Amino acid sequence: MAWTSVGGETMVVEASRIPCSRGEGRLEVTGQLGSVMRESATPALSWIRSHATPLGLDGAEIIANHDIHLHFPEGAVQKDGPSAGVTITTALVSLFTERLVRNDMAMTGEISLRGLVLAVGGVRDKVLAAHRAGLDTIILPKMNLKDIHEIPENIKEKMEFIGVETLEEVLQAAFPCGFPLIMDEEYFKKLSKIVKLRESF
Repeated sequence: MAWTSVGGETMVVEASRIPCSRGEGRLEVTGQLGSVMRESATPALSWIRSHATPLGLDGAEIIANHDIHLHFPEGAVQKDGPSAGVTITTALVSLFTERLVRNDMAMTGEISLRGLVLAVGGVRDKVLAAHRAGLDTIILPKMNLKDIHEIPENIKEKMEFIGVETLEEVLQAAFPCGFPLIMDEEYFKKLSKIVKLRESF
């Protein structure tokens, strides 16, 4: 989800891996995006490479001999900001592991190199855009759960909100069956307390 000059929008992220002959591949991001959103792809890829083993991947081989292309279609209105970090990470994990992401949810959140999910702005407009698109489950930074009270009650009661603090929690929620190896005991405890709010605000 993204906030633009004309309000909230949902975004589709396409990811592909193309063989190349240079050895180390390149990461390319296309679409009508600002520089901040483009840069979100770099920490996403770095985090995946540093967590490759529990994801069932070979970190050294993720981009070896392959170019990675991320594309954001429907670029009539420029989008910018760091809030696509969790979405880009999820799309890349889906590409590398060849696993499908749930198709009934949207997400927003900035990420750090350590995999923390940071607060973003425009939550109300983003959630309304997801609702218009028929998506009823939303992954939000835990720090943004306080913003849910701004959403109209008749819409909020139809939606499920999952508050997250780490990328590990994002992946557990976004993929059917999650990634058990990436969740140590401490993260399992956190996951058991993920806040799913329907009526508290």
